[in-house]
Amino acid sequence: MSGRRRLLALIFGIPALAILISLGTWQVQRLHWKEALLATIDQRVHSTPLTLTEIEGRFAKTGDVDYWPVTVSGEFLHGGERHFFATNEGQSGYYVYTPLRLSDGRFLLINRGFVPFDNKDPATRPEGQVSGQVTVTGLARNPLAEKPSSMVPDNDPAKNIFYWKDRDVMAATAGLPSGAELVPFFVDADNTPNPGGLPVGDVTIVDLPNSHLQYAVTWYGLAAALAGVLGTWLWRSRRTH
Repeated sequence: MSGRRRLLALIFGIPALAILISLGTWQVQRLHWKEALLATIDQRVHSTPLTLTEIEGRFAKTGDVDYWPVTVSGEFLHGGERHFFATNEGQSGYYVYTPLRLSDGRFLLINRGFVPFDNKDPATRPEGQVSGQVTVTGLARNPLAEKPSSMVPDNDPAKNIFYWKDRDVMAATAGLPSGAELVPFFVDADNTPNPGGLPVGDVTIVDLPNSHLQYAVTWYGLAAALAGVLGTWLWRSRRTH
């Protein structure tokens, strides 16, 4: 019977040990990936702002312009602003995405920043509805191909409330001219103050969580503990029989 018990312990213990070690190794790999990503983001956000043409060139080549600083000019189409549900410094409200009409007739969706719930209606912040030619500096942001998670609610375009950045639907419901061409990414405006104080810019989140080292230590620690328990039990089992 003792031989069968040792065999069962090995049959279940060794695969469990292998799983724990593989999970720890996977977290180490994720740690290296996250550190490289954070280094890339840090290098980008501290770069000199590029022109829209330069950013478009990078997007055409790589499909990735996240966090590259860019400066653009045009006129806001305030009647087409879209509202993205968000929180900022503990307060709930919306990010205001407004179409910017470029000199070539195309449009670019600008995340101008955060407004509280009570200021969703543009009529409550008329000073911020700047007219005429404006220049915006901010960070380019990649579009999303699909809803990032099933946990994210569906967008409600009829109420002008978006829970994920569906660029195409935002543009389609913004009242743009028929056949309007849209730049294929977003821009998050920097912290340059808007008249009246709203929207509040510089809302881009660049401090990504990085807990992979702790997870790796946890999985490897569990593997070591299991190996210790299994080894001790087998050793004692052999000594007593």
